[in-house]
Amino acid sequence: MTYLGKYFTDKSINKAEVSRKTGIAKSRLSLLSTKDSTQLKAEELYLISLAIDANPTDILEKIYGHLNLNK
Repeated sequence: MTYLGKYFTDKSINKAEVSRKTGIAKSRLSLLSTKDSTQLKAEELYLISLAIDANPTDILEKIYGHLNLNK
């Protein structure tokens, strides 16, 4: 499960409803939730945040907050 998938699970977010509201295919949301190599587009993040009434920055922090700069 990806960080986005965990976010969806932790918040009890219905991916079918997100798909309906955003136009992002359920299969794409499934890939974003399960396959680490699938890249989330900024447009998708924004639409998802609108659909679930969340701040895009909060979602970014949850799914990419583990990243660090090189020293």
